[in-house]
Amino acid sequence: MEKPTKKHIGKNISRIREMKGMKQTTLAELLGISQQQVSMLENSEEVEDSKLVAVAEVLEVPVQALKEYSDEKVLNIITSTFNDSATLNNMGNYHPTFNPLDKVVELYERLLAAEKEKMAMLEKMMGK
Repeated sequence: MEKPTKKHIGKNISRIREMKGMKQTTLAELLGISQQQVSMLENSEEVEDSKLVAVAEVLEVPVQALKEYSDEKVLNIITSTFNDSATLNNMGNYHPTFNPLDKVVELYERLLAAEKEKMAMLEKMMGK
């Protein structure tokens, strides 16, 4: 029987921080600690709950996400999102049934007509 692998919470914090595009120094400032303390935190297998709550709040993720983060889960979500045929059909094979330039010209003509109406109304008001 296989022994369950223990989650390395520090690595989870590091991965989520990196995905958010945040540097250790930024996380340190937001937590009110030094960059070296963040480094030590990210190298720790276990993190006390009070620190975990603070980190989760700064990273804007649930504490559970820090405890149970897995690259495999993230990759599965990304893969299923980008390989969805409905998504690909809606995004990659879009062919409008109209000429977009015709729509631009139509919009321009409507704007021009509205401006002419405004001018006529102003001239009428000025004449009175």
